Amino acid sequence: MKVVTAEEMRQIDKRTIESIGIPGHVLMERAGVSVARWIKDTYEGKKDWPGKVVVIAGGGNNGGDGIVAGRELFNSGWSVRVLLLIREDRLSPDCLTQLRIARKMGVPVEFRTDVAETDVHGAIVVDALFGTGLNKEIEGTIARVIDFLNSCKAPVISIDIPSGISSDTGQVMGIAIRADTTITFGLPKRGHLLYPGAEYTGRLIIENIGFPEELLNSDDLMVEVLERDKVSSLIPERHPHSHKGDYGHVLVVGGSKGKTGAVIMAARACMRTGAGLVTIGVPESLIDVFQTRVTEEMTLPLPDRGDGSLSVKAYKKILDLLSEKADILCIGPGMGISDDTEGLLTELLKSLSKPTIIDADGINSITDPRMLRDCKAPIILTPHPGEMARLIQRSGIKIDVSDIEGDRIEKARSFAKETGAHLVLKGVPTITASP
Repeated sequence: MKVVTAEEMRQIDKRTIESIGIPGHVLMERAGVSVARWIKDTYEGKKDWPGKVVVIAGGGNNGGDGIVAGRELFNSGWSVRVLLLIREDRLSPDCLTQLRIARKMGVPVEFRTDVAETDVHGAIVVDALFGTGLNKEIEGTIARVIDFLNSCKAPVISIDIPSGISSDTGQVMGIAIRADTTITFGLPKRGHLLYPGAEYTGRLIIENIGFPEELLNSDDLMVEVLERDKVSSLIPERHPHSHKGDYGHVLVVGGSKGKTGAVIMAARACMRTGAGLVTIGVPESLIDVFQTRVTEEMTLPLPDRGDGSLSVKAYKKILDLLSEKADILCIGPGMGISDDTEGLLTELLKSLSKPTIIDADGINSITDPRMLRDCKAPIILTPHPGEMARLIQRSGIKIDVSDIEGDRIEKARSFAKETGAHLVLKGVPTITASP
């Protein structure tokens, strides 16, 4: 499933309205109806069904969605109040239209500057304050209302995105609603999936309110959630008449004194995920340690510095095995960092021709990420945010972990594009970016 920014969703809205011909007020109507339907399906007839809803609305289209939802619930016999935290003369045209319809149907609507405990006691709260277009921090009266709503016990349903969460980065814009459930339309937004926005989103419900599938699946949308079906389709079927030699040979290089576990785990992961053969390349002075711990994997002693860590001279044996037998290299787990490991990575990147995964201390041993541009082999890097920040710093750019975490997707995308490497930026969530 594709994941969009606020601007990308605006373009989908615009094309649906202008090119397809579905009016904006129709999309608003369907959005509000879908929210009301979900609330009714979830709560009606249940033991703790409150039968009472308070819509806390702003003056934009998100507020209009909330008014429609309140009107639909009111028409179904629920006790409904709509509290608008904005002046009537500042409502968007579609929101004003929905206000007039709600009034004609008898829905209680009030213009307020605050919300009290008596307003929300025993009710479900629908958050329709701000949608995906929020571009500045929330402060003042609205901030106090959000703080109050977060402190009360009422369940909160946010429309489109919790008010106060950046749709593009998931960052909190001063203060944000902590929703129990968020009902969004068409596609998930980045802010639903990136932290801290994911924590504020609660359960995410995605409703298609009439957007054409060709727009929701457009190749112009470059970010998507990697789902089970997509991953399953990437796993090749195995022919019954085959053997381990048909399924690839992985060379895993790493390990050092005091850090023998990581390379073992990496090798076992290779076996578990389908590699036919796995060889572990480790410092020769530690070979006996590894020999006693492996069963399926083979071992390759590599030149070391005499202290249980790899020597730069190991690069020739690594290249020889890749040339003669192995199909892919994984380097770095537990390898340690030294002048020799930096030299080893430099020499390998000049000569590699087969796909290579660089992990952990392999990443920390790259002296300048710009050298990745000239590598002939496909490269996959697997940094956590700290390793990512250090790697970018080596190209002379000032950056820290908070910068990485503040916009994980764009940092990963730009790095992959600039270096030509595939990037697996570990964390919550993990971001995979290709050049």
